[in-house]
Amino acid sequence: MIDFTNKKFGVISLGCDKNRVDTEKLLARIRARGGVLTDDACQAEILIVNTCAFLNEARKEAIETVLDCASYKGGKLEKLVVTGCLPQKYIGELFEELSEADVFLGIDDYGKIFEALEKSYSGQRVNFVGSGNNEYCGQRVVTTPCHYAYLKIADGCNNFCTYCLIPKIRGRYRSYPMEQLLREAEGLGEISELILVAQDVSRYGSDLREKNYLKNFLQKLTTLDNIKSVRLLYCYPDMIDDGLIAEIRDNPKVIKYLDIPLQHSETRVLKLMNRRGTREEYLALINKLKREIPEIAIRSTFISGFPSETEEEFEGMCDFLKQAKLVNCGFFAYSREPDTPAYRMNGQVAYAVKKRRVKKLYDIQRNVSRGYLSSYLGKSIKVLCDGIDYGKNCFVGRAYFSAPDIDGKVYFNSANAVQGEYYNVIISSCDSYDLYGQTEDYDCE
Repeated sequence: MIDFTNKKFGVISLGCDKNRVDTEKLLARIRARGGVLTDDACQAEILIVNTCAFLNEARKEAIETVLDCASYKGGKLEKLVVTGCLPQKYIGELFEELSEADVFLGIDDYGKIFEALEKSYSGQRVNFVGSGNNEYCGQRVVTTPCHYAYLKIADGCNNFCTYCLIPKIRGRYRSYPMEQLLREAEGLGEISELILVAQDVSRYGSDLREKNYLKNFLQKLTTLDNIKSVRLLYCYPDMIDDGLIAEIRDNPKVIKYLDIPLQHSETRVLKLMNRRGTREEYLALINKLKREIPEIAIRSTFISGFPSETEEEFEGMCDFLKQAKLVNCGFFAYSREPDTPAYRMNGQVAYAVKKRRVKKLYDIQRNVSRGYLSSYLGKSIKVLCDGIDYGKNCFVGRAYFSAPDIDGKVYFNSANAVQGEYYNVIISSCDSYDLYGQTEDYDCE
């Protein structure tokens, strides 16, 4: 029996914010067993890499990270563990080829980590992928700054977009029980901003055949005294109904912000992607949201270069951006992923063409975003302080229309600002992504 008390564990989390939450729950299991957490890989005796496998680039990064970590075996490192999406999908080829790793766990196997490590310390390489039971864990070691956190409310996906591997990695959509999530949120302590995430937040409760489940959850979540505000990420357009719109509009704790991954604008391409909706429906939804919630900030993501996408359809997406006037967008060149229906489609677009199209989309959106941000020049806006940017020698924060990591920031001067507190910042300048200003009480002399 191995005594893991005071063993030093290091964890590297790759990929999305949903993966981050999985990592935080794994850290809690380690700490509960008496393990010591370290962020210095050189000091770790057991090193864990929680992987992403969504795209080829993510898989490449994951394998390179594991190989880099293996170099520490000449020092204090005793065991190298690979967890998450990569072994979940590719364990058949990974176990033999990635011999540097000692233990493999899938997305539902975190609760088996100590059993797997025990077996590994007996001298075996261990494949525990598929041995877990998707046991819910509400304990976390939060790795974000102390004033905001993510809450993963579901796993898996039922949308089956033709370019996406997620259903084959994460399985079908599974909502986590509401009462457990409420206890988890309450256990996070004082949180200025709680960010709800899932592959599709807007479908929360749909697998339980409950109507208005997300709306009901938001109403209960925002009664918690320790949660000051709630932000919604990844709401699919076909699930944004009148009830959800009203809840966002009328609930003062729900941030007037939606991340709606549209992925394309042209109806033929959307159909090929197996996305629900048309160009006209998407524009109607955007207009409705702006009409019902005048201050709403909408961000989105788009894929360019999907198989058989024509120049006319690409130009249609360019025109869509100019009409929709979204606050911020991310653009991605289509990645041809094996084991997806789109991989076999005719009309694959050349990489150089995809790259050119993505660049033009970013150019258009920069102009749109600059126009939006310039409307705040000379005005005072409420900003959540995220800390200090030592490179710019000022404080840095976010307005309501910016989520962490994916949107722009507000850089500001102030006599004093505290992380996690809100400040009124007078905006003096902007670029196409960020705002700059100072608090009302700041004296620059």
